[in-house]
Amino acid sequence: MEAFWLSTGIVALAEMGDKTQLLSLLLAARFKKPWPIVCGILVATLANHAAAGALGTWVTHWLGPVALKWVLMVSFWAMAVWMLIPDKIDDDETPETPRWGVFGTTVVAFFLAEMGDKTQIATVMLAADYQAWAWVVAGTTLGMMLANAPVVWLGERITRRIPLLWVHRVSALIFAGLGVGLWLS
Repeated sequence: MEAFWLSTGIVALAEMGDKTQLLSLLLAARFKKPWPIVCGILVATLANHAAAGALGTWVTHWLGPVALKWVLMVSFWAMAVWMLIPDKIDDDETPETPRWGVFGTTVVAFFLAEMGDKTQIATVMLAADYQAWAWVVAGTTLGMMLANAPVVWLGERITRRIPLLWVHRVSALIFAGLGVGLWLS
């Protein structure tokens, strides 16, 4: 359960102000249909994080325990630094037309926006560290939904009230702490 709760918390924090959260806001503003957007985010996140978790699980078998520890430790520290760099979304990342409907457009846009994102890389690292694919994927998916679903329903009001700088700093401290924990173990 530790893998589940830590994965949920880390991804929920890491997602604050992230480009996929901004994409959620753009999709909500454009289509004004929250349910298909939230369902699309869920499907895209499950697919993306399931693959990322599988990669993390595979990495644990490919690398030896000493190499894995060092790779994870450095990766957690790199994530801590990366958390301090705010994301921006490009205008060309927003869907032009709902060719596949609101749900399909959300799935495709969200899945592509999540590729190589902080939360996808965090999912790989957490799955490698905890070796608990299902718990990590469930936790990171819940974290994504906790961060993105309210944005779809509440829109811009919620993003103006959250001090994103502090959310990013707390996330950076958590990742740095995970790296220190691996270093000390």
